[in-house]
Amino acid sequence: MDTATPAVTVALHDGTSVIASSGQVDARRHGELLLPAVDRVLAEAGTKLDAVTDVVVGVGPGPYTGLRVGLVTAATFGSALSVPVHGLCTLDGIAYAAGQEGLAGPFVVATDARRKEVYWARYEDARTRTGEPAVDRPVDIAAALAGLPVVGAGARLYPESFPDARGPEHVAAGALAALAAERLAAGQELLEPQPLYLRRPDAQVPKNYKVVTPK
Repeated sequence: MDTATPAVTVALHDGTSVIASSGQVDARRHGELLLPAVDRVLAEAGTKLDAVTDVVVGVGPGPYTGLRVGLVTAATFGSALSVPVHGLCTLDGIAYAAGQEGLAGPFVVATDARRKEVYWARYEDARTRTGEPAVDRPVDIAAALAGLPVVGAGARLYPESFPDARGPEHVAAGALAALAAERLAAGQELLEPQPLYLRRPDAQVPKNYKVVTPK
């Protein structure tokens, strides 16, 4: 599952292929949409939640509120089912999906970080990220990324900085699950299911905040 972008996306993978998936784009309803999506995917696959052996969740980068919905839900499922919970960079999932659609590297993945910024990372190919994810204003990185295709919603939001926009626009849990299954089968360790925020949340305690306690 992944809730790091406006897409609320869930998929079920049997170790070989995706057997059911669901995706809905709504940046304000992650908490409302995620669990029904899980139910829908399980029903489509004709299975029950207790058949799940591993949980994979996108760790971002992404906005604080949406991202934590998926992470908390994944942790809850892991605890309830006594199964491992694996983290995977959301940008890696988008890159992998781009490769499935035929895009060869090198290229960049950029998602909307709000505040007129993007979360982004550079890729040698669909499976190989060449640096850590970052958050920047598009105008500040446009020159360094000139000539590279840019995948994701960030490219479409800032076409003047990223003229060669490619799909997919948002992450899909099917691609995330397929990449995770591939790496696990190869004996690779995945990330801890901890949020990759890259910056502080928008909501903060005001400066000079005065605490008033009753007498």
